Amino acid sequence: MEHPAAAPARPAVDALLLGTALGDALGLPAEGLPPAKAARFARADRFRLVGRTGYVSDDTEQAALIAHAVLAGGSDDAVVVRHFRRALGRWFLRLPFGIGFGTLRACLKNLLGWRVPGVDSAGNGAAMRAPVLGLLIPDRARRLALGRALAQITHTDPRAVDGALYCAELAAHAHLPDRHTAVTAALDVVQDPRLADAIERATACAREGFPPDDARGLLGTTGYIMHTVAWTTYVWLSAPDDAMRAIEHTIAGGGDTDTHAAIVGAWMGARHGITALDADLIAALHDGPFGPTHLCALAAAADGGPIPRFSGLRALGRNLMLYPVVLAHGFRRLWPL
Repeated sequence: MEHPAAAPARPAVDALLLGTALGDALGLPAEGLPPAKAARFARADRFRLVGRTGYVSDDTEQAALIAHAVLAGGSDDAVVVRHFRRALGRWFLRLPFGIGFGTLRACLKNLLGWRVPGVDSAGNGAAMRAPVLGLLIPDRARRLALGRALAQITHTDPRAVDGALYCAELAAHAHLPDRHTAVTAALDVVQDPRLADAIERATACAREGFPPDDARGLLGTTGYIMHTVAWTTYVWLSAPDDAMRAIEHTIAGGGDTDTHAAIVGAWMGARHGITALDADLIAALHDGPFGPTHLCALAAAADGGPIPRFSGLRALGRNLMLYPVVLAHGFRRLWPL
């Protein structure tokens, strides 16, 4: 098929990264909860992890590392991949929270110097960081080749790799007037028939007007990549064409809420730009490493500005500070109410 022209590479990078951060931080307190409990955290009026300050997790951090690697590596994809591998190793040593088991194993292998650190996992760890490639790499052939190489650093299962390519491709076409057309363009890069079937089921649910409860039962909302691409596609197509409302709809589904909301937030940011995101919530995000200033500086670097640096020690300190909070939220999943 002929592919609609992708969005310009530069203007919406800040909105995509900030949309990722908002979805991630808003969804983090509800991660792992069933829909009835997750719905209590779905309203995008304030953050609910620690007071009213928003904190991002591995979804936003790895997206930023991908952006940094692309900017630092320039046109040499081998350099981009090496840069990301080194950055991922340093990131892992800062004891990030929320990391999936597949990514955990891959990071350990990466630190030990394995030539191919990726593991045979069908998790969504590669997909969560991929949307930014849709705007930073305007050339489709290069986007697919580099996206595949970056995904395989942590995940080698064909479904996980195709899921990452799909998330990047939908971001590249998010500007198209009809959201269904964007999904069709993105679906064209998916080679695994199982993943394609999951996306087509989600498209059918949205087109036929399935309510969220019914769609969720058919599609799933866990961190399994088949569930992730299906649920986020359904929300992309069925939620109001409004960035913050789409994030709310995503979180209300429960399951892997932070990753799913980060992906939908990225797509909606790429579609509508920064004015569609809640400025008060952006201001309430913790502005340390991987905070709004850092993310906007990465976007500015895509326009020729300096590539931002950040303090690894500050990132480690923030992680250590938040571990008790994250553990407490994890135990909340066991509560009957």
